[in-house]
Amino acid sequence: TYYTPEYQTKDTDILAAFRVTPQPGVPAEEAGAAVAAESSTGTWTTVWTDGLTSLDRYKGRCYEIEPVPGEDNQFIAYVAYPLDLFEEGSVTNMFTSIVGNVFGFKALRALRLEDLRIPNAYVKTFQGPPHGIQVERDKLNKYGRPLLGCTIKPKLGLSAKNYGRAVYECLRGGLDFTKDDENVNSQPFM
Repeated sequence: TYYTPEYQTKDTDILAAFRVTPQPGVPAEEAGAAVAAESSTGTWTTVWTDGLTSLDRYKGRCYEIEPVPGEDNQFIAYVAYPLDLFEEGSVTNMFTSIVGNVFGFKALRALRLEDLRIPNAYVKTFQGPPHGIQVERDKLNKYGRPLLGCTIKPKLGLSAKNYGRAVYECLRGGLDFTKDDENVNSQPFM
């Protein structure tokens, strides 16, 4: 089972607090267990490959449930995830694993991630930027004020020539930098 109130969290666990609103008739413990299962090793049915790994080692555990004061049928479900579930240094993997698939679970009417505690053991796996703000200020020769930038708009559709023109005008007008929109890649119009 994924509801394990006897579980003692470890310093290396990633701890999540979810506000859970179960569907009518679904007990809070079942809803909390469903969140822990769906966001870790659980699946909708037992499969033969379950026996090929240690599910108990890798599963998320709903270790505590408490009612939300003043709210009917809402609970905070606390879930602990073992660090081995996550790729080192990957925010994307961590969030996709914890919240990527669980929000559409049928046992829940509503679900919201309220808090996330990330242990130092996992934080240390992130490389971080190769240098700090001082290096950027030195490159730009800009000191004693905030750096000012923008994202070029429209975010899609400009030719490479017109995109370059927009960047030039922004920098000429006093901006320190521009940023590509995350949707900009190597589209045909570029």
